[in-house]
Amino acid sequence: MTSLYSTYNNDQLLPLLKTGDHDAFTEIYNRYWDKMLFIAGVKCGSIAIAEEIVQDIFLDIWRRHAELEITGELEAYLAVSVKYRVINAQARLKRLLEYQQFEAGRQTAQDRSTEEWLSFQELQERLSQLVNRLPEKCRITYQLSREEGLPQKEVARRLNVTEKAVEANLSRALKILKTSLKNFLSVFFYF
Repeated sequence: MTSLYSTYNNDQLLPLLKTGDHDAFTEIYNRYWDKMLFIAGVKCGSIAIAEEIVQDIFLDIWRRHAELEITGELEAYLAVSVKYRVINAQARLKRLLEYQQFEAGRQTAQDRSTEEWLSFQELQERLSQLVNRLPEKCRITYQLSREEGLPQKEVARRLNVTEKAVEANLSRALKILKTSLKNFLSVFFYF
C-alpha cells in the first residue's frame, strides 16, 4: 500500500516530521533504512552492529523530532550520522576489547599455577620434538614461517623455492603436527 507521503519530497516531509507526524517519520524511515544500513554495514563490517546503529539513529530522530534542525539535504545528514555512529561504535568496541584483553591477561597471570606452567612446558617440548622429526623441507619451512615469523614470500626467497612450494610444505608440516598433537592433547587434557 502506497502512502500519500511517498509522493512527498524531503523538504515536504521534514516540517511534518517536526510536528510529530508519525506517517512522515515512517516514510523517511522506509525511504532511507536500506541505504543507511548498507553504508553502516560497509563501514563497520557487521550487519548486526549496522542494524543497531541505524535503528539508534532513527530512534534519536523520532525522540528529538521537535527540536531537530536539519540544514541541507536529509540524505547527507543521515550519511554523516551513520559515519559518526560507526566511528563511536568502533571506538567503544576497541576499548571493550582492550579492557577484556587486559582483564584476561591479569586473570591469567594471577591464576597460572606451577602445574599449568609445567603442562605448557611439556606441550612446548612435545611440539619441539615433533618439529624436529618433520621431513627436512617441511621442518625448515615451518621453522622459518612459524618460529621466526617470516612471511611466505621471504621463506620462498631464502629457500630459493616458489611460494607454492612453501605453502605446500607448510601445509604438510601443519597437518603432520596437528595429527601428532591431537593424540597428545587428548591425553594431556584428560588429566
